[in-house]
Amino acid sequence: MAIEHAILVSLLEQPGSGYELARRFERSIGYFWTATHQQIYRVLKRMENDGWVDVRAVVQQGRPDKKEYSVADLGRAALTSWLHDPIEPESVRHDLAVKIRGAAFDDPSALLREVERHRQAHADRLARYLAGEDRDFGGHTDGGSYGPEGAERELQHVVLRGGITYERMMIAWLDDVLATLHRFRAER
Repeated sequence: MAIEHAILVSLLEQPGSGYELARRFERSIGYFWTATHQQIYRVLKRMENDGWVDVRAVVQQGRPDKKEYSVADLGRAALTSWLHDPIEPESVRHDLAVKIRGAAFDDPSALLREVERHRQAHADRLARYLAGEDRDFGGHTDGGSYGPEGAERELQHVVLRGGITYERMMIAWLDDVLATLHRFRAER
């Protein structure tokens, strides 16, 4: 996936300025696709030049005017084309897993702090996802139907639930790794 597709999805959900897009990437889209503010602005300019987005000036009181971006017909066509193209399942590249295997040739318990740090990072991300789910989807934590007009929200929620499931899986795996490393520590 290119950043352009993530931006198109975000703008179809709600038009916005480059700053607003960057905030959305930090708050929700960034859980699954990250981009810096600079990347977003650079890509928006290219998308504007390619006719994928429309831009309108929004006058603001007491602040500089801002540009609000929305998806143009060419952008919608590009997204539709991409949505219909098959993609390969992603392969996992996991540096920590390689370190854990490599620990067999050193002191396995030396990885305890690193694995604990990773576990904490996943626990923190899980907490953010759960807070976002509560904030954005309230009583729909079971993934129930949002009704005939709720496809956008329901699909946003199913992606978030995937992130929640992934973080829970990672925490469970890291707990298993920690128990294994502690066992090696006890045997020394």
